[in-house]
Amino acid sequence: MSKIEVNQISSQCGSTLTIGQSGDTVTLASGATQTGFGRTGTVNWDTTAKTAGFTAVSGNGYFVNTTSGAITVTLPATPSAGDIVALQDYAGTWADNNVTIARNGSNIGGAALDAILSSSNQSITLVYVDGTRGWQTVNDSTQNIDGATYIAATGGTVTTCGNYKIHIFTGPGTFTVCSVGNPIGSDTVDYLVVGGGGGGGGRWHSGGGGAGGYRESKATGAPWTASPLATSTSLPVSATAYPITVGAGGSGGASGGNNNGTDGNTSIFSTITAALGGRSGTYNSTGNPGGSGGGAGGNGGAGGTGNTPPVSPPQGNNGGTGETPSGGGGGGGGGGAGAVGSNFASTNVGGDGGAGVSTSISGSSVGYAGGSAGSGPSGGGTVPSPAWGSKSANPAGAGENARANSGSGGGTTAQNCSPNAGGNGGSGVVIIRYKYQ
Repeated sequence: MSKIEVNQISSQCGSTLTIGQSGDTVTLASGATQTGFGRTGTVNWDTTAKTAGFTAVSGNGYFVNTTSGAITVTLPATPSAGDIVALQDYAGTWADNNVTIARNGSNIGGAALDAILSSSNQSITLVYVDGTRGWQTVNDSTQNIDGATYIAATGGTVTTCGNYKIHIFTGPGTFTVCSVGNPIGSDTVDYLVVGGGGGGGGRWHSGGGGAGGYRESKATGAPWTASPLATSTSLPVSATAYPITVGAGGSGGASGGNNNGTDGNTSIFSTITAALGGRSGTYNSTGNPGGSGGGAGGNGGAGGTGNTPPVSPPQGNNGGTGETPSGGGGGGGGGGAGAVGSNFASTNVGGDGGAGVSTSISGSSVGYAGGSAGSGPSGGGTVPSPAWGSKSANPAGAGENARANSGSGGGTTAQNCSPNAGGNGGSGVVIIRYKYQ
């Protein structure tokens, strides 16, 4: 027996209550809600395709159209057991432009990770179970729902810093990507590529050696301090071997005459090339172009042109102009990654080297790509502090060699004495950094 009371239908304990008869439709009134019935695993489909990110509502299914780009679907906040959401690839484009399922604080399949849907024509149904497993997949046309995966690679000297691996190449080698992750984990790398610095001149009146080209990337939000020259565009990689070229520094000019040094050499990683550093000019000669240009010698005119070949952001700067009085004069400073080389300082005094820049991509802050100071009969220029470029010999003697793997220009000799060879440019470096966990 059952009885009908106001706003309530109840039955006697142990009896069966039937609402409606076979073939009838039981409909809730407009605005009414139900509790206690639970769901049967079905959803109400929203047939207006979604073309931009949105937050899903429990009980709904959505057609998601990624034709114009990837889309993020955010799961409901503070879900209850039995909540259900379904998604379907509207245009068969999820393999090209993925759907990211943002977990919104709850686990997905027991993991505290967002998920990616990456198969064309995929459909999936998720049901919230509890705080441990979170949202569980109960229906997936492909079972291709991924958590975060990461790059795995070998090569160079490998260190770790937090969740990042760092590969440092101080000479030629191979960066081998064994496997590529996904955008939730990592599928791109950041890099520092510095070319070899130019050599300094072998006679007083010489300009300073120019720094090797400086190329750097740092992904937005990555936890280290990059130089002002870094681009925010990281480099995509595939599972292959990437040969690494680390440019040697140029040789300083020989002692005993008006002897030019040599240019540095380029450094290469994948599509990123850091140009050679231009050698300095000696008496009556200009500096060479390069990543940064070498400073001109006394009576040598303009310094070498930097950012050659041109890239954006610029990889270096021009060398300084030499003095042009009768009989000699001071040489210009070599260009650096952070500043141009200075013109000759005063009569018979060399110009200052162009400043380098610093980055902590290696795990600690290190300076690179400074231009060296020019020289003259009455004295050499200086290099900015911290001194990443090379000094000229002052008051006399051979030019200073640049620090290895700095990409800085070589120093010059300052007075007519023996030995008075120019300094060698610093070799370049390649550093690769990516998230591995």
